[in-house]
Amino acid sequence: MSCNSFAYGDQPAGGEAAELGLEAASTISPAGTFGLFSSDLKKNEDLKQMLESNKDSAKLDAMKRIVGMIARGKNASELFPAVVKNVASKNIEIKKLVYVYLVRYAEEQQDLALLSISTFQRALKDPNQLIRASALRVLSSIRVPIIVPIMMLAIKEAAADLSPYVRKNAAHAIQKLYSLEPEQKEMLIEVIEKLLKDKSTLVAGSVVMAFEEVCPDRIDLIHRNYRKLCNLLVDVEEWGQVVIIHMLTRYARTQFVSPWREEDVSEDNEKNFYESDEEQKEETDKKKKPYTMDPDHRLLIRSTKPLLQSRNAAVVMAVAQLYWHIAPKSEAGIISKSLVRLLRSSREVQYIVLQNIATMSIQRKGMFEPYLKSFYVRSTDPTMIKTLKLEILTNLANEANISTLLREFQTYVKSQDKQFAAATIQTIGRCATSISEVTDTCLNGLVCLLSNRDEVVVAESVVVIKKLLQMQPAQHGEIIKHMAKLLDSITVPVARASILWLIGENCERVPKIAPDVLRKMAKSFTGEGDLVKLQILNLGAKLYLTNSKQTKLLTQYILNLGKYDQNYDIRDRTRFIRQLIVPNDKSGALSKYAKKIFLAQKPAPLLESPFKDRDHFQLGTLSHTLNIKASGYLELSNWPEVAPDPSVRNVEVIELAKEWTPSGKAKKENPAKKFYSESEEEDSSDSSSNESESGSDSEEENKSGEGDSSEDSSEDSSSEQESQSVSESEAEDEGTAKGNSKTRGKSHSENGQKKNEKSETSDSSHADSSSVEESSSESESESESASEVEPRKVTKEKEKNPKQTGTTLSQDISLLDLDDFNPVSTPVVLPTPTLSSSLIADLEGLNLSTSSSVISVSTPVFVPMKTRELLHRMSGKGLAAHYFFSRQPCIFGEKMVSIQITLNNASGQKIENIHIGEKKLPIGMQMHVFNPIDSLAPEECVTVAMGIDFCDSTQTASFQLCTKDDCFNVNIQPPVGELLLPVAMSEKDFKKEQGILTGMNETSAIIITAPQNFTPSVILQNVVDVANVGAVPSGQDSVHRFAARTVHSGSLVLVTVELKEGSTAQVTINTEKTVIGSVLMRELKPVLSQG
Repeated sequence: MSCNSFAYGDQPAGGEAAELGLEAASTISPAGTFGLFSSDLKKNEDLKQMLESNKDSAKLDAMKRIVGMIARGKNASELFPAVVKNVASKNIEIKKLVYVYLVRYAEEQQDLALLSISTFQRALKDPNQLIRASALRVLSSIRVPIIVPIMMLAIKEAAADLSPYVRKNAAHAIQKLYSLEPEQKEMLIEVIEKLLKDKSTLVAGSVVMAFEEVCPDRIDLIHRNYRKLCNLLVDVEEWGQVVIIHMLTRYARTQFVSPWREEDVSEDNEKNFYESDEEQKEETDKKKKPYTMDPDHRLLIRSTKPLLQSRNAAVVMAVAQLYWHIAPKSEAGIISKSLVRLLRSSREVQYIVLQNIATMSIQRKGMFEPYLKSFYVRSTDPTMIKTLKLEILTNLANEANISTLLREFQTYVKSQDKQFAAATIQTIGRCATSISEVTDTCLNGLVCLLSNRDEVVVAESVVVIKKLLQMQPAQHGEIIKHMAKLLDSITVPVARASILWLIGENCERVPKIAPDVLRKMAKSFTGEGDLVKLQILNLGAKLYLTNSKQTKLLTQYILNLGKYDQNYDIRDRTRFIRQLIVPNDKSGALSKYAKKIFLAQKPAPLLESPFKDRDHFQLGTLSHTLNIKASGYLELSNWPEVAPDPSVRNVEVIELAKEWTPSGKAKKENPAKKFYSESEEEDSSDSSSNESESGSDSEEENKSGEGDSSEDSSEDSSSEQESQSVSESEAEDEGTAKGNSKTRGKSHSENGQKKNEKSETSDSSHADSSSVEESSSESESESESASEVEPRKVTKEKEKNPKQTGTTLSQDISLLDLDDFNPVSTPVVLPTPTLSSSLIADLEGLNLSTSSSVISVSTPVFVPMKTRELLHRMSGKGLAAHYFFSRQPCIFGEKMVSIQITLNNASGQKIENIHIGEKKLPIGMQMHVFNPIDSLAPEECVTVAMGIDFCDSTQTASFQLCTKDDCFNVNIQPPVGELLLPVAMSEKDFKKEQGILTGMNETSAIIITAPQNFTPSVILQNVVDVANVGAVPSGQDSVHRFAARTVHSGSLVLVTVELKEGSTAQVTINTEKTVIGSVLMRELKPVLSQG
């Protein structure tokens, strides 16, 4: 703080003080450096003589040398008497340096400092603001109860000082006085209340810090200053911003209702069949009371948003925790990009940020899924960072990305950092338990690790396998036998104990191996660790109860050894087991139930994240980092059921508040002076080299929408929400906008004025009501969806003439679709190269063969015309919809699956304006909708085309199919076989690719069926009926091969059906997408076995 104090001030002395550090450094000459080797006493004597000199220049040189000593960490307390004599010096430079010294040592030398207290009191009236502030700092540093009244008076006077710098130091002194004399609390609260009304940005952070220390429960002091603090926040110093944001987070949790209610309200709009319209209306009014965000709540969220671009990591973290704790869940995603940016900072910052991301990613995976690669471990990361990144990757794992993560984990297991390798194996185990599709794949991979040379890897693998086998022990007898053989080589006690426990639990499934293992363990019992000895005793007891003929003597021998062991735990366990399993006269009733006690079904372990229980601490706090409540921690209160009276925050509207209020009218009158607009965010993202990629993405998206909305006041009012919705749920419109920029140019200019007139009239009453009034989150989401549909409306109006001819044939509509997307529809021709740029990026580093260029997409072998119901005519009030997968490359995008939807009007009336409404898609999924259908006559049907990018997953695409009057919730869930495109390749290429995709990338199963079902034609028909694959020529009659690639990533999927002797066949699927491989195997097995 001392350095900062010299930098502030308008008087001439301020400029001299700013050069103090340079001057002090220059006085430390080589001679002075040599003097370090002389005795401290002699050197201090020299300084004392200079301080007692009559010349100010000598005193100034001495003080500079002393301050230099303090800066280097040297002890200069012996010079206190000599320095304190100069506190009344008339030379302002000497006086400032003396005060710097006294602030440092006044607490240690209290008696001597008290002698000069009258001088400090006089200095409080000094015309120089730096002297006044320094005197107050020294006075508050003398921690003697006797001068409390003097300090209290000084603080009151300083709080009314004209200089904001002095008032800032008064706020700092409040905290010191409160810690010295807590009984002065009430008087200090009066000073805090006065300083809270201060309009200076220099004071705001310090007084809020004093408020948090002295009276954090006095929320009533904040009410009238709330809006002022929100508006000043951007201009406050960085550390003041952190304190204010944390305080306002606690304030918001007590004064506003939960914004998360809107997500909890049921979104089911379908009416019950036997329910009248009036009853339905009454019920919806009761059930769905729309949530309206308080304007002050919105003000806080909007005021903190620009600080996400702060250079200070603590400020960004503070804003992130504010959004997490008080913002609507739909808006909290904006913080993920800023937090990921902080991962380029120092390792200490990374550690704190990753801890908070780990907590966030448990509850809301979607926030960080787009940045998955940012959490990949680097070789230069320290172990603590690697472990946290592993934790986050595990939390983000799902069916769509698990295959990529498992490949990454395979690399981590080979790390030289043994602690990290062990943590990776634990991570693989957690993924296996949370995603059932890859459980077998992970188990096979862990079994392969048992042959690793590194003992730590093998030991950790054994422990994890033990936990996995507890879930389904009956299926894995071979693995247990394999692990029993490892007892000869593994020396890590935990691993040996895990193997013994597994054998004991499954002793009836391995009746030949278990007694032999007990025999070996009896030999080495005395040399084993305590953990292993306990498990040997348990194994002996279980075998005694199940196979006493072979193991009775062995168990008695082990019990005798345990009886005289040095560890009392083992002796106690031995006595307990002997009384329980060996019947005698003293045996109690428990011995009858010994078998049930030892061989009871054990519950499978629950592998959970260590960060699961940290969410009750406020993010970014020391308590959250340590996972224990630290002293001084202020808990966040729960949201109130009913919001307190908002009028307590009303104050007279001052000019400053008007300038900051982004009301619709102000923006309309002077659109060039928006305070923190989206365009400014684009500029900042351009100037930031760290965010070059993500910044350019958001800039392109914003540009694509600016043609429609730059002058639209209603869209300005929800600019924050647009930046999220465009980047997350409307990424596909970016590509369409680029392709159709020429086509849209005219329609933008024609329709722009009409749209602006409508939006201005609708928002006029909204803007006049209050300068800080905000619309509800529901109306904002409606304006978002309106802005999303806007580009499509323009294109639709241009194409209206050909549609008004009255023809409703499917061919015409398909042609319109083709014309509408002509610039994008490059992959119309079927034989396109398989290895697109996205696929090459996805498979980078996997060393694909050079001959992969001849692998190309082929025409489908078979197109099943089986339709699936999208909307029943009863639910759709006469509108019925069915869909089927055409198995052709999609004309709307190479990563999309082509879907044909047939719409049928089964009612007696004409249905108008059939279109796609709100889309509720998982993160990353994209949809290209069909053009709206103006009308559909009774008993008439029409077929339209859609494209959906399912991201190589079977997740459901939910959306609304709307008519002029109603909207119906529908969803499409693709079978795994429809996520593929057939591939033509040679047998040589097939075998080469299959050789690469082994280990965790391979899934196999044995099927049994009648011989007539194994003819080539039946196998081909059965396979292509389930999956869109292409047949690969085979030189063997008993081997049938099929190949395809996934639509989204282009990953190869290779299917082999090899006929064995008798009525069995082995089905093998090789693919990087292990989830797709597992699900496809599950669908192929019943089809091939039944024929």
